[in-house]
Amino acid sequence: MRHIQFLVFICSFLFANISFAQQSENKRVKVAGKVIDKITKQPLEYTTITFIDVANPSAVSGGITDAKGEFSFDIKAGTYNITVEFISFKPITINNRVIQNDANLGTFSLVEDATLLDAVEIRREESTVEIKLDKKVYNVGQDMMVKGGTVSDVLDNVPSVSVDVEGNVSLRGNENVRILIDGKPSGLGGINIAEALKLIPAETIDKVEVITNPSARYDAEGGGGILNIVLKKGKNLGVNGTVTTTVGNPDNYGINGTINLRSKNFNVFTTQGYSYRKGPGNSLTDTEYIDAAGNPTGYLYERRNNERLSKGYNGNLGFEWFVTPSISWTNTVSYRNNKAGNPDDVFQRFYDQTKVLNKRVNRFNDESGDREDIDFSTNFIKKFKKDGHQLIIDGSYSFNNDDDNSLISIRENDLVANTFSTDQQQTANNQRQKRILLQADYVLPIGEKHRFEAGYRGNITDLTTDYAVEDLNNGVWENNAQFTNVLQYKENVNALYTQFGSKINKFSYLLGLRFEDSNIEINQFTQAVFNDKKYNNLFPSAFLTYELGDFQNISLSYSKRISRPRSRFINPFSSLSSNINLFRGNPDLDPSLTDAYDLGYLKKWNKFTFNTSMYFNRTKDAVQFVRNTEIIDATAVLVTSPVNVGSEDRFGFEFTLSYNPYKWWRLNSNFNFFRNQTKGNYTFVDLSGNPENIDFSNTALSWFTRITSKVTLPWGIDWQTNGTYNAPQTNAQGKSKGILSMNLAFSKDILKDKGTLALNVSDVFNSRKRITETNLLSQNAYSEFQWRERQINLSLTYRFNRSKNEREKPRGENNREEEFIGG
Repeated sequence: MRHIQFLVFICSFLFANISFAQQSENKRVKVAGKVIDKITKQPLEYTTITFIDVANPSAVSGGITDAKGEFSFDIKAGTYNITVEFISFKPITINNRVIQNDANLGTFSLVEDATLLDAVEIRREESTVEIKLDKKVYNVGQDMMVKGGTVSDVLDNVPSVSVDVEGNVSLRGNENVRILIDGKPSGLGGINIAEALKLIPAETIDKVEVITNPSARYDAEGGGGILNIVLKKGKNLGVNGTVTTTVGNPDNYGINGTINLRSKNFNVFTTQGYSYRKGPGNSLTDTEYIDAAGNPTGYLYERRNNERLSKGYNGNLGFEWFVTPSISWTNTVSYRNNKAGNPDDVFQRFYDQTKVLNKRVNRFNDESGDREDIDFSTNFIKKFKKDGHQLIIDGSYSFNNDDDNSLISIRENDLVANTFSTDQQQTANNQRQKRILLQADYVLPIGEKHRFEAGYRGNITDLTTDYAVEDLNNGVWENNAQFTNVLQYKENVNALYTQFGSKINKFSYLLGLRFEDSNIEINQFTQAVFNDKKYNNLFPSAFLTYELGDFQNISLSYSKRISRPRSRFINPFSSLSSNINLFRGNPDLDPSLTDAYDLGYLKKWNKFTFNTSMYFNRTKDAVQFVRNTEIIDATAVLVTSPVNVGSEDRFGFEFTLSYNPYKWWRLNSNFNFFRNQTKGNYTFVDLSGNPENIDFSNTALSWFTRITSKVTLPWGIDWQTNGTYNAPQTNAQGKSKGILSMNLAFSKDILKDKGTLALNVSDVFNSRKRITETNLLSQNAYSEFQWRERQINLSLTYRFNRSKNEREKPRGENNREEEFIGG
């Protein structure tokens, strides 16, 4: 009986303890406290309070302080490591604090961490340009040159990248470059990427990634490589942001703000901005018409002045939800609207062979435009238990409207016939584009040094361009069928890829294969011409890397790329601002395929980083521009059109260096030399009805260099200088002359380092002009073109709850773009 009583007692005791333990485990207690600035005694709003369960470190609780610096929330009873953090202040940590009942933790007094700020600043300044073996990363934040500018200005400061006077972007001298925004094709690009890049403020850009030889993971588009523009997204805890205002001459006024609110469960970020810009430009063309013997038959001198006006709003709103510690889901909506104007005044003087003036013509083109871009994107990331094991799903939908209208007034004074006449034309260019993108990427680490990847991308684009010209006859507008057309471009590309990477001691490799199925439709409804192009391609890639030392690597890479013609390249009707110089697209253009080889070397010292590469690109069905003279409305017109001509071999050598000789002086430099050899010919019918053959076989040598110097002067003033030189270049029908330009900037921190005042001058000597000479059988032409004249900007940036050089904390960050190279 005693044994039974003892057994009952033991069971009751165990049951009571188990019940008590369960109650303790489920018990909720309230913790409270306050956080202040130790010096000013002011409350610190949005301070982050983190409770990490000692028994279960993955269980994290906490919150942020209110406007009074106070916090109060419920947690499970237990033992915790507590951290109190606020931006640019030294954190306070309390370890193994037992909390079994409601508790007031008292007042925490935080002190500013000047040492931390100095250390962050040094790291940030040194990494304005990060040189990696497989890519270069240009961090925009500290570049004073681009304050108040646009994405075009940003790209013109990126290593290996150059932007010509018309805004066309090239990578290592090759214009067949693919431009992505946040890793996805931008809806802007299908209309006119050069124009679109001028609509996005520089202040919205976080960094630019330059990928000269992409792996199979990336879109195969872009024979010259990929530029990935990464937009700002707040990652810091609490509420923080920046506001930048700009004034400039010629007129440039703008305000742009980036704000984010982040907690442990979500992140809300937005960028809002408005800009008003004027961009005066000018051009001239001197043409000598010649006969078969090379004797002059007449002359034409054209002068043009224009002043582009842009009034634009740019905004986005995003919500990032941390569903679980391993799952995040981000949705972003972007909206851009731009009102544009471009009064274009063209003066023409016609002379006979003895240079006697025969006729004067003035064409005033009053152009206005309205552009609207809407983009929705979603990003889902699932991270599995093993580090690096993840699934990423992206989707986006974009819609773009671009409406341009022009009224052209023509005044003609014929001195030979002694007549004076006036005429009018009007043009309308309405473009509508829709783009849908769906992408999935899966990454599986195998062991510690192997990785398998696979993915899918589907891209659907529908672009319709309605271009019409009307002439005023006896007070009635009549359609000019010679320049009127409706063109529809539809592109459906589906892609699958896989790649495998591994590291064996100091040797690593990444092998990949991408398959793309392309379905292209080009429909000219007015002319009833329909063209379907269906093709599929395999795009292999291989990357081999060997570590010569801890800070020294050598690499060899190969990839196959494609360049599909789009937009103005395939549209035969796009502009009529000048009646003697026309660009005519070619709807029959075929895609160009490129085999790209690259041998690279990277060496890092304490203050010096050196990266060099030797590259070779072979392109089939390369695109060249053919120029010929046509008679349109009794006027000899120089028509430029793209055509597929034979092959192109591009061999080059490039080096990029970053040097910090002193703490107060930083240097970055980039040099690119290339040899471009073209083989092929093209035949067309000349003015006499005879076939004319153009031999495009040509070898051109050219080079490009840029150097940037940043010096910290006394009184905390930063001085940045940027010099660029594009060397002369020849082609089968002429040559272009060299362009030397320089930019200058100064900045000073104010308002206790919460603000920065910056002054920059773009094109100090007003020398960024494209100068070309064209030599044809029927004419010789000399032209100068300046897209934008010298620009001076003054900007003020104010930061709240964020230090000048704050590095954002990458929680839930999408690291898909990191290559498995070099370990």
